[in-house]
Amino acid sequence: MQPHGATIVVSGRFRSALAGPLSLCLISACGPGNATSLPGPSATAQPTDAPAATPHSSSPITNSHVFLIVLENRDYPEAISGSYTTKLAAHYGVATNYHGVAHPSLPNYLAITSGSTWGITDDGFHALPAGGLGSQLTAAGITWRAYMEGMAGDCLRSGYPYALKHNPFPYFGSTCPRQVVPFSHFDVDMAGDVPRFVWITPDLCHDGHDCSTAVADRWLQQTVPKILATSAWQEDGLLLVTWDEGYGSGNHVLTLAIHPRPMFHTSNRRYDHYSLLATIEDRLGLLRLGQAARATAMDDLLVSWPRLRG
Repeated sequence: MQPHGATIVVSGRFRSALAGPLSLCLISACGPGNATSLPGPSATAQPTDAPAATPHSSSPITNSHVFLIVLENRDYPEAISGSYTTKLAAHYGVATNYHGVAHPSLPNYLAITSGSTWGITDDGFHALPAGGLGSQLTAAGITWRAYMEGMAGDCLRSGYPYALKHNPFPYFGSTCPRQVVPFSHFDVDMAGDVPRFVWITPDLCHDGHDCSTAVADRWLQQTVPKILATSAWQEDGLLLVTWDEGYGSGNHVLTLAIHPRPMFHTSNRRYDHYSLLATIEDRLGLLRLGQAARATAMDDLLVSWPRLRG
């Protein structure tokens, strides 16, 4: 029986033990799929790490659903200070040594969805080759949707409070994928046929970019329970919540791994946005793109207590 409210710090010795047969039963990690590699860089993008697709060795969770919420511009201590965020951190998994990979926002979003910043150091529009996580999901026949709060009409031309720089999908191929939709679709979809991969970008206030930590925290309090109420999450689903970047060279941000029956509640392994992409791709059975191939997936935070059978 799972101890109520227990917090277990994962030691290196115990993580090594989990690499044995027990981990094959318990760890929610994933493996190779059939998606193709991203094309090489175009003349408009000069990546420092070309996002080639690389296989991984473990097995995906069959029919697992993965949800991702990306918030904005908070160092770890400030992000975890929100009252609802604190409750999530107490009950689920917390990566205490997680870092953004760049400044400003855009290269972090590109890293999460392609395994590369493409050498980009600004928030402007850059025409990148078709590919990335969205193309991987589509090629593998995995249903997905990216919900953009504040988006009205075309995803390349919507105004405030939507921000194109917080929507990485149209950068790949310079088109709006049909799976990128306004956040107004979210409630209906959560009450119906939930896509296997769900990306959520709040608007520029609710993500904390233009408004306070308390405002972003209240938005999470309104949104996260709708995900946790779905059978898609309750049956071996995974919700990841991260912040795109912190402040300064440390770029230390909070990332939460929220899934049913968590065995471990904190990990001090060093993770970053490439670890996040590796975790998503492994979980869904996709090849790892770019720097995700060399990243450590967040599998220690995905260990679950066995489901009790009546």
